[in-house]
Amino acid sequence: MPEPDIITIGASAGGVEALIVLLGGLPGDLPASLFVVLHLPPTARSMLATILGRSTRLQVGVAVDGEPIERGRVYVAPVDNHLLLGDGVVRVVHSARENGHRPAVDPLFRTAAAAYGDRVIGVVLSGMRDCGTAGLMDVKRCGGIAVVQDPKDALFSEMPQSALDNVPVDHSVPLAQLAPLLMDLVQQEAGGAPAERRAATGGGTVDAIESDFTCPGCGGNLVRRDDGATLQFRCKVGHRYSPEGLEDEQASALDAALWIALRTIEDSAALARRMAARAAERNQPLLLALYEERLRVAEERGTLVRRALLGTGGGNGSTGSARPTRGRLPPTG
Repeated sequence: MPEPDIITIGASAGGVEALIVLLGGLPGDLPASLFVVLHLPPTARSMLATILGRSTRLQVGVAVDGEPIERGRVYVAPVDNHLLLGDGVVRVVHSARENGHRPAVDPLFRTAAAAYGDRVIGVVLSGMRDCGTAGLMDVKRCGGIAVVQDPKDALFSEMPQSALDNVPVDHSVPLAQLAPLLMDLVQQEAGGAPAERRAATGGGTVDAIESDFTCPGCGGNLVRRDDGATLQFRCKVGHRYSPEGLEDEQASALDAALWIALRTIEDSAALARRMAARAAERNQPLLLALYEERLRVAEERGTLVRRALLGTGGGNGSTGSARPTRGRLPPTG
């Protein structure tokens, strides 16, 4: 049996600190290749490879599409691109976001599992939401090893906790113990052929079923895939969501739509106010009454939308509150 030598690592909030500690504990001659995805904004200027390179004896670099996979190297996902694995090569692609992220953890885990089966060790570190859970399940189905940072030890516990709740994880240890654990694992033979391990973990193919939801990313129809362990939604062009990720993206889309609506309403109110003043100056009472009514309606609508954005709800015909905007500022410009 081949030894596990493909280590895929996913992290989000709090991940930089965790990666520094983890990679700093690994020897420079580790007989494995490491692949790192950290969620970053698409406009960020990432210094992650430089930062990690200062903390480890391994060779660290930003992944380049088509470059060969070599042991003793750390491949870091570029900003705004997915990091995928093929047969002996790294793939860097600007394809659809998954759970609102690009790069995302799940595509790395999923393609590594498909290409390398029981040679893969999937590692989920600190982060928010449930990113990495579906990908780690794919690693398990294909015979790989699932490793999770102890949620009590993580700066942000949601990602590792979700993996523990939904995946038959092999090891969950504090950050300080992760490097020694990985060194032990790469010296072990893989624990069974992929087909044997898939059967043991309840793997199998599940048909996608049309859902009632639309994709927040492109507006297309979403299909649902439920294998009993993980539930995912996917659109025709490739956007993927977990239920939590879909809910969060829907909330973001609603926020954006409400801010646009508020801006449009305020523009309408400003125009009505100006036209009412013009009618008053020209002694046109009918036009004045018309524009004053339009102004009143616009101001009422603006009040309702502001309540929804601020999550205050309330009376006067309000339909309740939208999901909180989590401190996001309104669009500018």
